[in-house]
This record gives sequence, structure tokens and C-alpha cells, in this order.
Amino acid sequence: MPPIPPITQFLMLACTAIYCLQIFTPLIDRWFALFPIGSGFFMPWQALSYAFLHGSVLHLFFNMLGLWMFGSELEMLWGRKRYMVFLAIGAIFGGLLFLIATALPGAGMSRLVGASGGLYALLVAAAMYFPDRTVMPLFPPIPMKMKVFVIVFGVIALLMSYTGDLGSLAHIGGMLGGWLTIRYWRGLPPFGKPRR
Repeated sequence: MPPIPPITQFLMLACTAIYCLQIFTPLIDRWFALFPIGSGFFMPWQALSYAFLHGSVLHLFFNMLGLWMFGSELEMLWGRKRYMVFLAIGAIFGGLLFLIATALPGAGMSRLVGASGGLYALLVAAAMYFPDRTVMPLFPPIPMKMKVFVIVFGVIALLMSYTGDLGSLAHIGGMLGGWLTIRYWRGLPPFGKPRR
């Protein structure tokens, strides 16, 4: 197994350490989880800091597994700086979509934690760079092409958001941010085909 590249390794260790702090210091959630703007708890830095917090051991485990599986190769492909910028964009887009949704009437008050916005941006990047690569997800354990895998997980996130799981909007926001960023890096317009 190749060594984990430095930024991916740092993020995996940092998220694990911060989760341990969350267990013993609940105030970390109060200051660094992402709260709706109208909640009275919102602070601007939360639009990025929420990505370092997690809600459970399983939440942390699956996000770190995804970061290792999809982030390691992209970090080696892009280099450290571009990789960090890309992850930040995915997290921020995920947070923004959550903030927009929770500002709507009747949305209720909740908080957002987890690296899923950045992780789902990485999924989109992997599908755009390696669309025909076969992957075997843990669930369902069915081999599928990367482009199909990302569509399946995007549809699941969309369906979950319709059932009231506003945290799933971070997944969709991260996918959108990742897709727009890759198109920008490739010199393509945000939507549609390039003009001739």
C-alpha cells in the first residue's frame, strides 16, 4: 500500500484528534459546528470549521476512509496547494447550501458537522478524472464504474435531503462546488458546452 500523502494524512489525524476533543469538550461544537444564520449561534468561520468535526465514530470512520480512498491520488495528481483549495471549496459550497436551506421558512434549526462536503467534491473529481475506473463500495458491494458510483451517491444524498436530512445538502453542495471547480480549472464555462 503506498504511503498516505501529507495533506490527506494531516487531515485524517486532525479530524480524529478533534473528534476526541469533542467528546471531552462539548463547547467545541458550539463554536465550530455550522449553525443556521438565524440561530444566534452562527459565526462566519463555521462555514469551514464544521468540516473538521464529526457526529459519531462511524461518521468519522467513513469520511476518513473516503478521504484516504479518493483524496490520496488526487493530492498526488494536483499537488498540496491545489488539493487544499479544492477541499476547502467543497466544504464551503456544502456549508453554503446548508445555510440557504436552513434560512427557508419551516426548515427548523439544526447544526452541520462533517467532512462530507469536501469528500463529495473529491468523488466528483474522481469521476471526472477517472470515469471508467471500477470501484467496489462497501454498500452496496457491487462493482461499478466511478461515474455511476458518484451518480448513485448523489441521488441518495438528494433523496435524503427530501426526507428532511438537511445535512445531506452538504453532500450536494460539495458535489456542485467540486464540479464547478474542475470545469473552471479546465477552462470550461460553469454550465453547458464551451463556445466556439
